[in-house]
Amino acid sequence: MPRVIVDVMPKPEILDPQGKAVHGALPRLGFDAVTDVRQGKRFELEVAAADEATLAEVHKIAETLLSNPVIEDYAVRVSE
Repeated sequence: MPRVIVDVMPKPEILDPQGKAVHGALPRLGFDAVTDVRQGKRFELEVAAADEATLAEVHKIAETLLSNPVIEDYAVRVSE
């Protein structure tokens, strides 16, 4: 069955305290190459078919249930 991935991330102008906490911990653990961290959510949806109608429905699901469009952006992609 096809799998559709929905990635939800805070909008760039929204503060991300979880990302900042991870970013602050990295140097203490010896990881110095990372310049910024943003934490988001990933949803994997199995669908019967990854056609245009199904992807339109997944976009509607992402917009109304999986994300808060005021503070988050989302991206939908079909997994190989």
